[in-house]
Amino acid sequence: MLLHGKVALVTGGARGLGRAIAELFAAEGAVSFAGDIVTPAKTASVKRGASVSSDGRPIPLKLDVTSEADWKSAIDEIESRHGGLDILVNNSGIVYFGNIEDTSLADYLRVINVNQIGTFLGMHYAIPAMKRRGAGSIVNISSAAGMEGNAGLVAYGASKWAVRGMTKVAAAELGKNLIRVNAILPGTIDTEMTRQASAAGNTRATEAFCARLPIQRLGDPLDIANAALFLASDKSTYLTGTDMVVDGGYLNARLAR
Repeated sequence: MLLHGKVALVTGGARGLGRAIAELFAAEGAVSFAGDIVTPAKTASVKRGASVSSDGRPIPLKLDVTSEADWKSAIDEIESRHGGLDILVNNSGIVYFGNIEDTSLADYLRVINVNQIGTFLGMHYAIPAMKRRGAGSIVNISSAAGMEGNAGLVAYGASKWAVRGMTKVAAAELGKNLIRVNAILPGTIDTEMTRQASAAGNTRATEAFCARLPIQRLGDPLDIANAALFLASDKSTYLTGTDMVVDGGYLNARLAR
């Protein structure tokens, strides 16, 4: 088991990518906390999520990533119950579609507060705990949209570029403390949010998009979970400040055109 003896916190852990990551971490031996503002009763299943071993399931933990009080409480609870924190995955994220002129400040800030400020607060409160532990791994979920400009995604794009920037700053600051900080940049992944967009009339567009990919399918949450597992584990002890793109070849093919 790659994470035996490790303690992990995954934000947005009640569904989608976060749930897949939290479940895989538990299956790989970690004490895996699934932090989320959503209660377990409202959790939706991932289409092809990781199976969970008999060692346990992720532990639900109330966490609004925009709340400093929630972050402090979460870290305190994890340290008091399990002695420390080894892994943080800043996964919580939301999206808003709208051109710049049609995006209100409130809509813009709602995305920034979750995606960008939530990631900042996660690192801010987790770093002291990892320093007390003597090492750690932080995995920030950015996006392929953090590598290019996508029309209609001003708030989301800005937040995901910022996540990449914060990742590189944190990696530069924390290497001496044996705390590694890396980013995963997913492409289009088959989650509840993606399926809701398809149900709104984008099914044909999704099919056409997949046909143009080198790997001609949407990503599965487990594709991202496996990348997070590698970065969280001791298999990647010489990796920090990296952008791990998991997008079916989308960015490479787009840039090659």
